[in-house]
Amino acid sequence: MAPVEGPVLILGAAGRLGRALARVYPRAVLTGHDLEITDGAAVREFVAVLRPSLVYNCAALTDVDACEEDPARAMAVNGEGAGHVARACARVGAVLVHLSTDYVFGGAKDGYLESDGPDPVNAYGRSKALGEARVREAGGDWRIVRTSRLFGPGENDFASQMRTRSLVKPVVPVIDDEWSRFTYLPELAGRLPGVAAAPPGVYHLANEGAVSWYGFARELIPNAAPVTVGQCRRRAPRPRCASLRNTKLPPMRHWREALSDYVRLVAGEA
Repeated sequence: MAPVEGPVLILGAAGRLGRALARVYPRAVLTGHDLEITDGAAVREFVAVLRPSLVYNCAALTDVDACEEDPARAMAVNGEGAGHVARACARVGAVLVHLSTDYVFGGAKDGYLESDGPDPVNAYGRSKALGEARVREAGGDWRIVRTSRLFGPGENDFASQMRTRSLVKPVVPVIDDEWSRFTYLPELAGRLPGVAAAPPGVYHLANEGAVSWYGFARELIPNAAPVTVGQCRRRAPRPRCASLRNTKLPPMRHWREALSDYVRLVAGEA
């Protein structure tokens, strides 16, 4: 990782990716709920005083069903909040790496390129698509990184939930007709400095290989059972297939390799 002149700021440092990035940048300035990104004046002042050279915006509301229940809040945080951060970065000349999601896509295709336009099907996706638009509008030195289905050791994510349910249920039903790419958090965090050094633009970073929720789960637990979306109750619709195709960066490992690392690490924690 090339040295960075000036402070590195990680917004959303209390979240899963923020914590992983903090391990990559041990001297970074970390903010969580202490900085409300919906407050444009507060964001502008904080960034103006710190004058960071590099900012990672990991701050977001990521509960898809909660965003569907309160779309105004989702738009304020994920959409307009991203704009506040982007404009503040542009004013001080900071490089901005803004984290986004595969859910900006509607799922009508079998995979999406960096150049494909957003067509979200739920409030979370619409709020993140708005955030991308606000980053672009702000100008400055920005990169948008779309990623998907994060998992990692020590986190409350899909992988850990599957392991927990497998211990207490004879059969664990898992959706088999929604596809995307999983992303191993330590690997993603380690790759983001390379994105910061890359030219401005939109990037996709996820482990190689599209897989359903069930396809991933059956590699992790012995008692996963496939079900369809129609058999489940969820407030927000999800894209059928939002697989992120990476055409600009060196590929990440296949998800099975990353999952093997995860299994070894969590076995060591037990």
